[in-house]
Formats: sequence, structure tokens, C-alpha cells
Amino acid sequence: MAQQDDVFKKIVSHCKEYGFVFPSSDIYDGLGAVYDYGQNGVEMKNNIKQYWWQSMVLLHDNIVGIDSAIFMHPTIWKASGHVDAFNDPLIDNRDSKKRYRADVLIEEQMAKYEDKVNKEVEKARKKYGDAFNEEEFRQTNPRVLENQKKFDNLHARYSEAMNAMDLEMLKQIIVDEEIVCPISGTRNWTDVRQFNLMFSTEMGASADNAMKIYLRPETAQGIFVNYLNVQKTGRMKIPFGIAQIGKAFRNEIVARQFIFRMREFEQMEMQFFIKPGTELDWFAKWKETRMRWHQNLGFGSENYRFHDHDKLAHYANAATDIEFRMPFGFKEVEGIHSRTNFDLSQHEKFSGKQIKYFDPEINESYTPYVIETSIGVDRMFLSIMCHSYEEEKLENGETRTVLHLPAALAPVKLAVFPLTKKDGLPEKAMDIMNSLKFHFNCKYEEKDQIGKRYRRQDAIGTPFCVTVDHQTLEDNTVTLRYRDTMEQKRVNVEELRGIIEDQVSITSLLKRLC
Repeated sequence: MAQQDDVFKKIVSHCKEYGFVFPSSDIYDGLGAVYDYGQNGVEMKNNIKQYWWQSMVLLHDNIVGIDSAIFMHPTIWKASGHVDAFNDPLIDNRDSKKRYRADVLIEEQMAKYEDKVNKEVEKARKKYGDAFNEEEFRQTNPRVLENQKKFDNLHARYSEAMNAMDLEMLKQIIVDEEIVCPISGTRNWTDVRQFNLMFSTEMGASADNAMKIYLRPETAQGIFVNYLNVQKTGRMKIPFGIAQIGKAFRNEIVARQFIFRMREFEQMEMQFFIKPGTELDWFAKWKETRMRWHQNLGFGSENYRFHDHDKLAHYANAATDIEFRMPFGFKEVEGIHSRTNFDLSQHEKFSGKQIKYFDPEINESYTPYVIETSIGVDRMFLSIMCHSYEEEKLENGETRTVLHLPAALAPVKLAVFPLTKKDGLPEKAMDIMNSLKFHFNCKYEEKDQIGKRYRRQDAIGTPFCVTVDHQTLEDNTVTLRYRDTMEQKRVNVEELRGIIEDQVSITSLLKRLC
């Protein structure tokens, strides 16, 4: 675990050093759990959003997009249940004066049991090699059985407590498991209590008539209250979806793990409107579709898993998370939920407006059911950084830090270097860059030796580098270097666009999904 923590600290440091993510208000010592994306981070973040957006609205002829406002009528949040039920169970340690989410403390305890089981399995796998029978080992090894029993018992108690939102039981689980505060090391806990996560503010010309409103804690409600507008103006027929990318805000008391949990974050959500009774079939289809989207990046299927919810939200009849293996364990990057018709029914009730869908195929009106896919842009960004980061040992004994980013998501696609600052090489290099910059993001650099320039581009994940030398002036060829293999080959300038563009375009990712 200590080694994984060290890796994560290096990734956080790397993000700042190379212009990916900065602490917000850094010169004022920062603002807790708020971050700014730097020049490379914003490019990569935009590429992630483009990959998601195009996979939704280009590859599906029944999904369209909207961009709803952050400020919404306050009754919307009453109807959705956020005013009354958008809470986290929190517990304080009296000695450290630190506050924690009770559910997270318990989930981390379960993860410890799970890790112990997996470590025993991996030790046995190394010991027995090809003769290893994992299923038999899990069923017979005493240490595995002991820790699996602890996990199962804790999981059962936790599920019961969360489904009943029994705060006393959550506290008792923490006491029984002897969970200690990571800061003080003590078990001097307060009772568990609920804390609402919404930020509130006021809108109005004067204090006398100001209206209390909320910064939206999710983007989904902006889709729900617009669903009929989109359906009618777009002449949409069920099933159809509405996609949106936008900022959301949650007053996270326990914000941590860099950009994994923040107070201001960005979501990519799609709400898919369907006929009642078909929701579980569509839920299964969207689970498969979304997992394929993630695995399409080439990070390995072993780094992803589904995690079905122990406690269903008040609006859902099925829910699962897609989790990715971070340096600090498997963590959620996307949620897929069958939201039933709860949201639309609530908005119809609270607004007094008729928002049912008339289905011409069966000649009747009904309130559609909804399948939601919701992915955190920032968590997606972090998962990509964590998987791509490598400190690679080279044959000459040196170490290079490289980001093996998917080429289509890399902030810079091509770096162009003149070998020297004279003899017309800078001018030729700029000509090459100017001819290619309309097709993908290019960077020109002439400072330092070529080796140092390569290392800088490796560190920001640039998939291709081109070096212009004196031979270029003679035969119009350049040295093309590949980031991952460090292979170099001579190619004609006229061939560069064709070689590079197909590999660095979002289209290259989308084609693999079809």
C-alpha cells in the first residue's frame, strides 16, 4: 500500500509540474478540493469529453445533446428529493477533530479484507505456476476462507444498515470492526449524522425578495425538465436519449484523493427514455455498451469491474458502477442506473404540468422510464493518468518518465524539433508544423538537446515527435519518433499527416466501437 501511495503522490506532482492540474488559487495557498486544469490538462480533458460526446450523439441516431443552466428553479430540487434526501452519513473523531464519511470508512475496511484474499491468491499463483487452481484454492485455503467470511459478514451488515439508513448501526459497525482514525489512530468516535451536500445561494434584486436557489449537484435534472421540449422539437420517438456535459457542485466534507472527489466537478450524463417494462433489458444493454467504451482505450479488461449497489437510491430499481483500478484500489468512474419514472413523475406532480409521452405505436400516453449513464470527467481523467504514468528503466540504465496516453486523448499529438537553431532548420520545422496544425494539435520546440526535448514530450504523453535536420533540406525527409517504443524512422514530410492523423483522431477510437 505504501508503494501505491508513493506512485499516486508522484502522479499528483507530475500533473502540476507538466501543466495538467494545478491547485486552485495556488498563490493564495489553494482552496480545499478545488483544482484548475492547466494547458495540457484542458486539452486532454476536452479530448475525453469529445470521445464521450461523439460516441453518444454521432454513433446513436436516437441520442441528442443539450446544455441546461446551472441555476434552476428551487422546486426542481424539492421534487427530485435532493432537498430532503441528498445526504452523506458523517462521523467525527474527537481526538483528531477530523470528519469522515461513515460509509467510506466501512467500505475501506471491506477492501482490506478483499486485499488480503487477493494477496493470498497471488502468492499461491506465483508458487504453483501453471498448476495453480484458483477456484479450489479460494474454497480450501484457511486464510482465504477466514478473510472471505469477515468480508461477507461485514458486507451483509453494511448493506442492511445502508438500505435502512440506520445511523446507529453504521456507528456500531465502525466500533465492532475497531476502525481507527487515520490521523489520531484512536477509536474515539462521535455518533453518525446526516449532512446535506448542496450549495445554496440567493437570487434577487434585494434581500427582501431574494429566492434561495442551489448550485446543481447533478446535471440530470436539467435533462428531465427539458425532456418533452427535446422530444417535441426533435420529433423524437421512444426509445431516445439526451446527453449533456456540465459542471456540478457538492459540498463534500470529506474531499480527498486529488481530483477524485471535488466540490466542483464535471459530469457527462445521458438519460435514455424508454417504455415501462423494458428497463432491465436496456439496463443490461447500456452496461455492456459503457464497459466497451472504457475498455476501448486499451487499458486491459482486468482493470475494470462492475460493482452492483448495496443500497439503491430512492429513484432506482437497478444500479451498478463501473470501477477502475486506481493506485488506491478499485474506484467508481461511472454509474449506470435504472431510474424508473421517478424523476418525470415527480416533476409532473410538483409543476402541475402534463409531461407524459404519447406513444403513437400503442396510441396511449405514459410516463417514460429512464436508464442513466453518468461519468465523472475528472475521475476519468485521473484513471487515464494513473494507468498511463510509468517510470521506465532503459537499457542504458537511465529512467524516463512517460505517459502512455491513448494517442487520441493526448494533449499534444506531434512535437516538431529543428536539430539546430540555424541553417534554415527552424524555418523548415515551422513550415511543417504550420501545415499540420490544422489537423491536430502540434507543438514547436527548439530549446535544449534533442534527447531532453524527447523526454519533455514523453512526460506529457506526446505520441509522435519529428526532428528536422540537414538531410531534410536535401530530400524532404524527417526523423519520426514513436513515444512508446522510442523507434525512429525516416519518412517523407508529405507522408506525415497520413501516418499520424489516423492514430491521433477521435475517429480512430470511434471506429473500434462500431
